[in-house]
Amino acid sequence: MKKDFLAISDFSKDELMALLNMARDLKIEYFQKGNEPILRGKVLAMIFNKPSLRTRISFDMAMHHLGGDALFISPDEIGLGKRESIADVARVLSGYVNGIMARVFDHSHVVELAKWADVPVINGLSDFNHPCQALSDIFTMFEHFGTLENLNVAYVGDGNNVALSLMFACGILGMNYSSASPENYEIPLDSWKKAEVIFNSNRKNIEKYRNPVEAASDADVVYTDTWISMGQEEETAKREKVFPPYQINNQLLSHAKPSAIVMHCLPAHRGNEITDEVADGPQSVIFQQAHNRLHAQKAILVKLLA
Repeated sequence: MKKDFLAISDFSKDELMALLNMARDLKIEYFQKGNEPILRGKVLAMIFNKPSLRTRISFDMAMHHLGGDALFISPDEIGLGKRESIADVARVLSGYVNGIMARVFDHSHVVELAKWADVPVINGLSDFNHPCQALSDIFTMFEHFGTLENLNVAYVGDGNNVALSLMFACGILGMNYSSASPENYEIPLDSWKKAEVIFNSNRKNIEKYRNPVEAASDADVVYTDTWISMGQEEETAKREKVFPPYQINNQLLSHAKPSAIVMHCLPAHRGNEITDEVADGPQSVIFQQAHNRLHAQKAILVKLLA
């Protein structure tokens, strides 16, 4: 039966841990002798409605390392949902390739691709969530701490797609999650309430704050993201007035545990959501985190395409 990778919340703890263990094994294998070409003959179509550095190159190289091929499809080539219906695109591509990865604005587009495709569909990012990033994030935590159980993860900033996927990952995998965002920029309430059910069932804490110091206090991980995501450029002036108190700087980081790590999914707007001192400091793992996109996504590809 076809399986897709659309949301972290679609997976159980055991399924996510299996992916993390596979990512670890594939990373070790790659650095020791190179990965086995277990996806030889397989092709991944990569649909991009949003520009990308990490998503495009990490998926392209992941397929290359595993012996397969990746096909880049730019926004103008298919006009997803405009020149041709999403259902038709999905059904046509299903006859050409073994999997589809889509990086889109509207989450409903990737959901519809999965509905109509006969091959697995991977959500490379949507305005609603970012499951590939979340898997890479928790892989980085797993690699750094050796465990995920009972870690305190603090997210400070815009309650966007990255924050949402990270929240669900923490709840499913037994971590505590705290979030600090300005008023009207929190994680959507319906998603928060769904996450609360997961955290409560696992007897873990989920807390929402206005003050970033409260969220960062005693944190093992302090995470932030851009204040202005792609498609929100018209809100730049408004957001730049609201978000400065949520900057990750040395003062805020001093409230976390001395052993805490700092994470950012990139691209970083240095001097806005994070300072150079923190981004390039000894507690930062942002580039290890970026590199782990490659290995976490290899695990997704092997799970879905091998």
